[in-house]
Amino acid sequence: MILVTGATGKVGSEVARQLAAKGEAVRVLARSPEKARALFPAGVEIARGDLTDAASLDAALAGADRLFLLAPTDREQVAMEVNAIEAAKRAGVKRVVKLSVLGADEESPVILARWHREVEKVLAGSGIPFTLLQPTFFMQNFLGSAGTIQAQGAIYAPVRGRTSFVDARDIASVAVAALTEEGHEGKTYVVTGPEAITYGQAAERISAVIGNSVGYVEVPAEAARSGMIEAGIPDWYADDLIALFGIINAGWTEEVVDTVRTVAKKEPITFDQFARDHAQVFAGTGELAGV
Repeated sequence: MILVTGATGKVGSEVARQLAAKGEAVRVLARSPEKARALFPAGVEIARGDLTDAASLDAALAGADRLFLLAPTDREQVAMEVNAIEAAKRAGVKRVVKLSVLGADEESPVILARWHREVEKVLAGSGIPFTLLQPTFFMQNFLGSAGTIQAQGAIYAPVRGRTSFVDARDIASVAVAALTEEGHEGKTYVVTGPEAITYGQAAERISAVIGNSVGYVEVPAEAARSGMIEAGIPDWYADDLIALFGIINAGWTEEVVDTVRTVAKKEPITFDQFARDHAQVFAGTGELAGV
């Protein structure tokens, strides 16, 4: 049995679905099993609980021998993931695959990267065999721009550098390999897409698949931060996103690696394919399910 946390998000939902498709016994942790049910095939078990509740973690991990660890972006992220690691130890879990981030480091200017590194160290000291996944920016993040694409024909961000954007489905495929195959223990896998492109190039490719002109507008960092806060993003997270964009501008996200090919044993999804797969969402003629 494999317990998947973060199972209603972009990567976790794909991990659960891909594991089920392989015939693995899968259980997902969800605050609202009723809402989560629609995301998964009938064979996927759903356990009510969350990462702040030790008792619910113990119940969800009963009979599980593997854990996919992913917490929501939250100020309590470290505590939540440490809770899960401690529960995994109590349950006798034999393998943990943790979704981290590219550049996880104690000295990172990005709070999230520092938090992820803190949890990585706890996991390494837990005695549980583990694998770390450190992906770059998700292609799916562009789906958040669907509104401005439809209303204004534009994507806005404070970015000019290139990024090796990766599809969340490919990150999930790497996770599934690490959860179900031998030989991944103790490994840290950077996960990228097959090429590094700019936001402007991404806009051009979305434009090509929806048949409408989509431009890219680079906005000042402070204006971007103000827009995020007006949209309801907490101040600390808006500041961290601006730091993340700064990392792109510094050229730290341009590296392309073959992890999807070598670990997941599949060709990585290109940005063009991602844009085609979600063309209806960008055009406003379809809905996005499961992320």
